[in-house]
Amino acid sequence: MAAGTAAAAMPFISRGASAQAAWPSRNIRMICSYPAGGQTDLLARAFGDFITRQVGKTVVVENKAGASGSIGAAEVARAEPDGHTILCSISTTYVMNRVMMKNPGYDMDKDLTLVSIIPGAGLLLVASPKSGVKSLDDLVAFAKKSGKVNFGTYSAGSAPHMTINELNKQYGLNIEPVHYRGEAPMWTGLAEGTLDVAMGSYTAAQSVLGSNLGVLFAVHSKKVAAIPDVKTLPEQGATSKFFTLSGFSGWAVPKATPQPIVDRLAELFVAANNDPKVKEVLSTFVLEPAIGFKESNALYQRELPIWLETGKSLGMEPS
Repeated sequence: MAAGTAAAAMPFISRGASAQAAWPSRNIRMICSYPAGGQTDLLARAFGDFITRQVGKTVVVENKAGASGSIGAAEVARAEPDGHTILCSISTTYVMNRVMMKNPGYDMDKDLTLVSIIPGAGLLLVASPKSGVKSLDDLVAFAKKSGKVNFGTYSAGSAPHMTINELNKQYGLNIEPVHYRGEAPMWTGLAEGTLDVAMGSYTAAQSVLGSNLGVLFAVHSKKVAAIPDVKTLPEQGATSKFFTLSGFSGWAVPKATPQPIVDRLAELFVAANNDPKVKEVLSTFVLEPAIGFKESNALYQRELPIWLETGKSLGMEPS
């Protein structure tokens, strides 16, 4: 009887193994939840091109931008869990939308499986030259003297927004966040003198640093290889646990995707780190290499409570 039961089960097991072994059986959709031309889009296309060359099926990148990445994430969450639909997004989508939105259209814990993460680079804090700010101590003194500082962010609920909140709490300041729709207009605001301070990525900040319209005085959480002498906020006295985080980009698939396919995808993302095109994009945005499935999920679980605690402390009502 046992032998008969085992024999009867074999076709099912064989079909399952065969289906996984056959992956991919058709072209792969990589849904990028941010607009074309930005960092997330360029990562999707570089890694997607590498996977195309490895598996013999085309990875088609589709930009489904909007609502802080939730539109693209919700579409992937509803997709067939067979490894042929992948989400490429950032920590805002994977973490902060659960704080910022009443109903983002997906549940990260129930609907998606994180496959691979690219740990983010430290974000730069840049001051207007007229402020005289050249360190965190200078910023604190300037804010106390002036009573209010206009600090640019690239969106509400972003890392710069949370940085402002944490600095205000620690030092008793009244720094005012000024929210923009993206980095480009924010850096323009600093260059034009509308802002006293702004915070964003190394690459985008070059628009003001290269023209001497901004003074770099700190890095948010960790050293940036291109500017190793610039101290982090913790090195200058900031104590919030939030300043141990750096944000991330990464890929996810529908929750029920078979683990062998998830593992294979993670292996491909890690292998792509050695591809010249991928190396160029990572270097351009001063990003670390992609890490594997276990490492990615360990990092996510370790940092998630800090993200959520800090995000909720903003006191924003989910919309």
